[in-house]
Order: sequence, then C-alpha cells, then structure tokens
Amino acid sequence: MKKTVVINVVGLTPALIGTHTPFIDMWIKSGHLQTVAPILPAVTCSAQSTYLTGKMPQDHGIVANGWYFRDECEVKLWRQSNRLVQAPKIWEAAKEADPTFTCANMFWWYNMYSSVDFSVTPRPQYRADGLKLPDVYSAPAALRDELQRALGMFPLFKFWGPATSIESSQWIADASIYVDRHHNPTLTLIYLPHLDYNLQRIGVEGPRIEQDLREIDGVVRQLVEYYEGEGASVILLSEYGITPVNDPIHLNRLFRQKGWIATREEGGKELLDAGASKVFAVADHQIAHVYVQDESLLEEARKLLSETQGVELVLDRDQQQEYAIAHDRSGELVAVADGDSWFTYYYWLDDERAPDFARTVDIHRKPGYDPVEMFLDPELGVPELKVAARVLQKKLGFRYTMDVIPLDATLVKGSHGRLTEDPAHHPVFISKHPDSAESLTATDVYGKIWAHLTDK
Repeated sequence: MKKTVVINVVGLTPALIGTHTPFIDMWIKSGHLQTVAPILPAVTCSAQSTYLTGKMPQDHGIVANGWYFRDECEVKLWRQSNRLVQAPKIWEAAKEADPTFTCANMFWWYNMYSSVDFSVTPRPQYRADGLKLPDVYSAPAALRDELQRALGMFPLFKFWGPATSIESSQWIADASIYVDRHHNPTLTLIYLPHLDYNLQRIGVEGPRIEQDLREIDGVVRQLVEYYEGEGASVILLSEYGITPVNDPIHLNRLFRQKGWIATREEGGKELLDAGASKVFAVADHQIAHVYVQDESLLEEARKLLSETQGVELVLDRDQQQEYAIAHDRSGELVAVADGDSWFTYYYWLDDERAPDFARTVDIHRKPGYDPVEMFLDPELGVPELKVAARVLQKKLGFRYTMDVIPLDATLVKGSHGRLTEDPAHHPVFISKHPDSAESLTATDVYGKIWAHLTDK
C-alpha cells in the first residue's frame, strides 16, 4: 500500500483559507479542495469515527463526544478506549489486505487499546496528592519516553484551557515526524487542534484569528513538505466548521425548574445525580442528548424543548433514524440548536451552589461539554495573579483548586454541532488525488483515504 498521511486541521473551512494561510492556499492550487457535508452531530468524536469507519453514528455508536452510560448511571465524556467504536476501522481493513501495513495514530480520539501499531494521545497523571501533571499515553509504552526525551514534556495545558496555544499542535507535528522517521508507518493520522480554540472563544473574525491561521499554516507546511519529501500521499481534512453564536441555552436549568433534575449536596455545592433524574440533558456544543428516564414525561419534555427559544430541532427515536443518530447511547430526544445558539451543561440555579469543578478545567467530571473552560474569569481582576498563586501552591506541595474559570456562558462566540447549511463553513478534504466531485459526504471520506492507500 502507498504511504499516506491524513492531517486533521480542526475547524478549517473554505471561508478561512486565503491570505492568512498562504501555504495551504498554494497547495490547493496543485490539488483539489472538496467540502464535506457534515454529520449530526458535527463534533470531534462522531466525525472522526465516521471518517475512519465509513459508517454513521447509529452504526459505529459514537453519538457525541460523550453520553449517559445507562448501565453505570453516569455521564462520561472524552473516553479513550477504541473499543467504544462499534464498527471496523480503516487500518483493520488495510491490515487484512496487506500484512506489511502499519498505522500510527497521533492524537485522533479513541486512541487507547486500539489495533493501530503506534499511538500517542493525551493522558495526564492524576496523583494521590491531587496534582494533575502533563503526560501522554502511547503504544508501545516506551514510545512515550522516547518522545518526551526528544521533544520535552507534552504541553498539556496548552492543549486545552485558557492557556491554549500553537505549542500543542507543534508538539504533535514534531512527534508525528519523529514516529515516521523511526518507524515509517504506512498510514499516519495527525490531529492539529489549534484553530478550535479561538474560533470558539472569540469567533471567526479579527486579528487574533488571523494570527492563528498563520500559525497553523506554518505547521501544516512543515508536515506536508516533510511527508511529500518521504514520498507520501498527503490529505488535509477537517471535522466541522465553527460559526458565530451569541445565545447559550441552559436546558438542565429548565428541567430543574420543572422538578425533573435530581442533585445531591456535598460541602454546600450541588452535584447532578443523573441516575436519579427524571429528565436531563448531556450538552455537547450545538446538540444535546436528552435522557427521559420517566417515560410519562416524554411528550411534556418534547413540548418544552420545542417551545424553547434557540432550539431548532427536537428528534424523537423515529426522527433520529432520519439523521442516522438513532442508537441505544442516544437520548430519548435529541435537541439541536439554531445557528445563533449552543447548549450549556449548567444545572444549578445559584452560582454559589455550583460544584467546585465548574470553575476549573475538568473535562471528565462535568456532565457536558464546557467551552467556557477556555476563559480566565474576568471578575478576578488580574486572573494571572491567581493562576500564579495556585502554581506556587502546587510547587510547595499544597493541595489547591485552579478555580479561575468563569461561569458566564455568554463569553463564548463560536460553536458547532448542528448541520451548517453554507458550504463555506463545511469541513474540507484536500489532496492531489484526482477527483472531479466538488463535495463529499462524511462517509465518503473512508473511501477517499482507501483510494490514497491503494493508489487508485
């Protein structure tokens, strides 16, 4: 099979390519750009799983970045086990076709306990004293130590949170080149998250976005020039487009006011008790899986959602079939926001009662996605001083909480997840492989990667 690399430039759309991405713009002229019609939900884990299996969420089971695990009565996001993906992956088919085929997965999701040959994914160390330390998980295990000796510690706190920067994408790019030089995999999957941050934080326009575009363009240039120099077939693609939003919708607060949400109190703070709740939402950008555990409330919940400003669609089980998202992991109802709105996970009615993790970067304990984690609380005055104080506590060995994240969802200015109508804001598939079609479906991407591997 032909050596192939797939570079996932998160958030890249036709609308963003141009003056501030000179290398990508030039590279397209020697190849071909196709837009990809997004799936529902247009979020990381679902889109990646569709690309790598050629199946829709109802078939591969990744209905969002996280869902309610009914057997455990817990909401879990950003799980890592590849065994959660319930369909064969492209590298498995390639291994059957060519016993010499190997694959490296560099930070695409569901990257642990996979059948790829080389994998690297973020995996912090959580110590008994409460410290969270940057680290990665790798297979083989020794690869982690090799990479961090060669490149330094993975900059985890630049990968997500208020301090996000190009450093994390640059580390991933450098690590990918290291793996290629030492192991020469047939297929390499590379995840570059840089554009995801400020497009959600401040929106799609302005000088900060222009700088982000120039920065990611430089990393893409490094990778493309290296891999083409190695004779590889290169694909640039993205998962979704981010569009402006101004209206956060707090579904769980609506359900709380109806008496459907159960909480328990710990230390004067409220924790969502999903297993005991009659109706609750797992919010994920512009979609929300609504789990109705009291069937008698199904129609009332549907009516409440339909009448809520900013909710564009409410899909029951039959309607979920139409969007290929019907799966046991999906909610009894799936809510989709309109173009100006997105869903928060907030369930408390008084900020003083918000759980301690609400004001921290904590992607695993929050029962829903929280883009507000990218902001420092402006009410702190000089938030950097509080961060510095917390870091000092850490260095001195004290327990601490990095409680610097605001609870103001109106700060978020970009989102994704719904089916964006304008192709200028659709994800892209760019390569030099001949193809006359102007657009693809998300399930077509599997076949396109296969065509590159087989050089057809």
